Amino acid sequence: MISPDAVTTPLDCLRTVFGYPEFRGAQAAIVERVTAGGDAIVLMPTGGGKSVCYQVPSIVRPGTGVVVSPLIALMQDQVAALTQLGVRAAFLNSSLSPEAAREVWGRIARGELDMVYVAPERLLTGGFLELLDELYRRGGLALFAIDEAHCVSQWGHDFRPEYLQLSVVAERYPGVPRLALTATADELTRAEIRERLRLDDAEEFVASFDRPNIRYLVVEKEQERKQLLAFLASHRGEAGIVYCLSRKKVEETAAWLVTQGVAALPYHAGLDSETRSANQERFLREDGVVVVATIAFGMGIDKPDVRFVAHLDLPKSLEGYYQETGRAGRDGEPSEAWMAYGLADLVMVRRFIDRSDAPANVRLVESRRLDALLGYCETAECRRRLLLGYFGERRDEPCGNCDVCLEPPETWEATVAAQKALSAAVRTGGRFGAMHLVDVLLGRPTAKVAQHGHDALPTFGVGTELDEAGWRGVIRQLAAMNLLRPHPDGHGGLQPTEAARDVLRGERTLELRRLRPKSPRRRDAKAAAPAADLPAEAAPLYESLRSLRKRLADEQGVPPYVVFHDATLRAIATRRPASTQELLAISGVGAAKAERYGDAFLTAVRDAPDGDGASG
Repeated sequence: MISPDAVTTPLDCLRTVFGYPEFRGAQAAIVERVTAGGDAIVLMPTGGGKSVCYQVPSIVRPGTGVVVSPLIALMQDQVAALTQLGVRAAFLNSSLSPEAAREVWGRIARGELDMVYVAPERLLTGGFLELLDELYRRGGLALFAIDEAHCVSQWGHDFRPEYLQLSVVAERYPGVPRLALTATADELTRAEIRERLRLDDAEEFVASFDRPNIRYLVVEKEQERKQLLAFLASHRGEAGIVYCLSRKKVEETAAWLVTQGVAALPYHAGLDSETRSANQERFLREDGVVVVATIAFGMGIDKPDVRFVAHLDLPKSLEGYYQETGRAGRDGEPSEAWMAYGLADLVMVRRFIDRSDAPANVRLVESRRLDALLGYCETAECRRRLLLGYFGERRDEPCGNCDVCLEPPETWEATVAAQKALSAAVRTGGRFGAMHLVDVLLGRPTAKVAQHGHDALPTFGVGTELDEAGWRGVIRQLAAMNLLRPHPDGHGGLQPTEAARDVLRGERTLELRRLRPKSPRRRDAKAAAPAADLPAEAAPLYESLRSLRKRLADEQGVPPYVVFHDATLRAIATRRPASTQELLAISGVGAAKAERYGDAFLTAVRDAPDGDGASG
């Protein structure tokens, strides 16, 4: 374990304990403020290094750092990784036996921990607060870090009522620095974090929300399973997450993927805890596992080598989408965020908001958030630029690593087509769905059209300039622009909104996106994203080191990335260190890991053939 006196400065701690040469981005300023006793609100993307912002000050400052985390899995991952680094860390949650919990409680009371992770409900118990009171009287509290702080927002997608009570920390322990950290929060959520957690004087640090290694892709939903399978073909043997809206769809999709040769597992809140835990463990510890999940899965998952996140249903908001896609590529390697999106998704979410019992102001906020998400789906401009703009971050140049940049869509003057579609909706009473409107526009004499006399309407057959897919695209985009809305009777009909009047009168012109060809060129997932190159001659050693890492991880019951990240293994394979000193010079190798694993990895390097085939 790291002695409390072994490191004296934050930078010394970073280098000695974590094995990294320098802080990244805003980390140095955040660590400096908290180490000096100041409060901070930290917005940093997933994989941006938020944990370092409280872990380093917890080690450097006297006393124990208390980290509030909402998920058991996150606590276990973080503590396992810290223990590997020689840091005195523990967690206190419901997964511990009474004996183990008493042991951790005793270590806290004796001031033997650098960090303790607790759930918010555990922190708020009278017994735990009394324990913290005693530490506070002895000057034994280093800091409070409130992770996933967006959970405090009642507007947010991950709201947790117990987070509202965490203001007790400010009232009860004045002078102890506090950090609120999250990977995503719009201005409304940031203001609520500051107010609810009593962080009035906290300095706000907003890192860039850009994740340049993630490629963003949105496709028009047609046959979603075939589309998903085609996407997964470029990620064979890689870990990923597929998000679905319902538990039933999660289970059916996972089962179907297994029949297609994909190592897929379901995850949702309706599964028993033993199954959820087992599936999560397989995802963390095995290579190439795909989890099909509701949004119950993912927050706090530390797995760095998730290569893709796919959405088979429309997310609840652009904020939620950003957070969910941010679980890909935490290691900085090329990754993809893929979404299949269609008119039915849009109608369902819009109807859900319209028919909600929530107060009018809440429905208004949710509706605006949906509009922002639909704007992202339908944009003909760089998706990354729009996504960053939602969080108040300006980007002038296109990113070159989203589908819109790689294959710019055509736009066309679609005012007349929009008028025809809106007119068809008006004349059919706003009670019929997209397929019926398409039949009317194309002049198809179906039984339903004849039954309702819609073959006698002026709009019957006026739309032969477009095919069925073209009209569905027009109707979907009109719905995304809030010119068509679901009929309140809930039977799937579409009716024009008040805003559609200007289009019908010719007082507003529209440009719409033209649908992509049925078979777009296949994209190489890694073509336009930065990657750490591995020389061909280093590849065999790299694979050997991966096998060694897996064996060492299995022996200790921890995920492989807790031993070393892939980037560290690549550096070892490329530079072939011959001594402990040379190993310590590699990023990600700290003193404790060099002591624990140095001999094994140096032996593997020494015994591996050189690039020309000779032994080293």
